Amino acid sequence: MNPQRPTHMFYVQRSGCLLRLMVLMIAVMAGAWLLPGVEVSSFWAVMLTAVVISVLNNIVRPILIVITLPATALTLGLFLFVINAIIILMASGLVSGFKVDSFLSALLFSIVLTAVNYLLEWPNKYINRHNLSDSSQHQDPNNDDEGFTPYEEVE
Repeated sequence: MNPQRPTHMFYVQRSGCLLRLMVLMIAVMAGAWLLPGVEVSSFWAVMLTAVVISVLNNIVRPILIVITLPATALTLGLFLFVINAIIILMASGLVSGFKVDSFLSALLFSIVLTAVNYLLEWPNKYINRHNLSDSSQHQDPNNDDEGFTPYEEVE
């Protein structure tokens, strides 16, 4: 039996990509507001920065993770912040209204982005976890034969 997916799950909806971009836009605005070394000139620059960071995260970040896998393993994953800082510096070079002064500013900005993304997506993870646990209550734990008759089932 396949339980039906709840319609209000963040990543299942068709608008999930737009919601993730909006969360990233809020994180970019928060980082620019909190950190003195990061500047965003306009709302369009925030939007374009979110799109560029998202594209770079989907294309360049996996390549960088594979290349730097030993360093990431040795630092127990903390090197991922350095990879995020590199992505942010690349976005700063591509978007004219987004400026990051130094590598340290980019590193701090990546930490702020991670924290804001976590805080904004946390309620969604809580809702999704409860929906998944509700759907598992409808399954019969004693029935694991998946529709086989006793003659078809291999023992």
